[in-house]
Amino acid sequence: MSKDQQIAEAETGQQRFERILGLAPLEALKAIFDFVCPDRAILHAGVLTTNTFEELLAKLGYRLNLTKQIHVQDAYSRLGREGGIKAVLPYHDIPTQSSFPTLVNFDFALTSTPKAVDFFNARLGDLKKQLSSQQ
Repeated sequence: MSKDQQIAEAETGQQRFERILGLAPLEALKAIFDFVCPDRAILHAGVLTTNTFEELLAKLGYRLNLTKQIHVQDAYSRLGREGGIKAVLPYHDIPTQSSFPTLVNFDFALTSTPKAVDFFNARLGDLKKQLSSQQ
């Protein structure tokens, strides 16, 4: 048995979740999750029991607002309670040369574009696939 196999067998489900979520292809999801759910056990359970990004957000107590476009500089100018924005997550995916900015709002909503939601749904699918594999 290789050392990697021994480590994988010794991991708890939660440790495996954190390790996989920390991989580079999932960094955009991790950034969002860090803001919306500090309780990682609840997050892990939510990932396992939902099928879409929007379902997962709803399970975590957030709603998803879709907008055609997000102007990142404008969003930064509205950071804070007065502007309603808690965090601006300006993720840029190098392989696709696409930007998927997401806003975390104080009213328990995330604002994103349809294209970004499609991207996050695909990353959530990747995460679920990796969690269910026997690696």
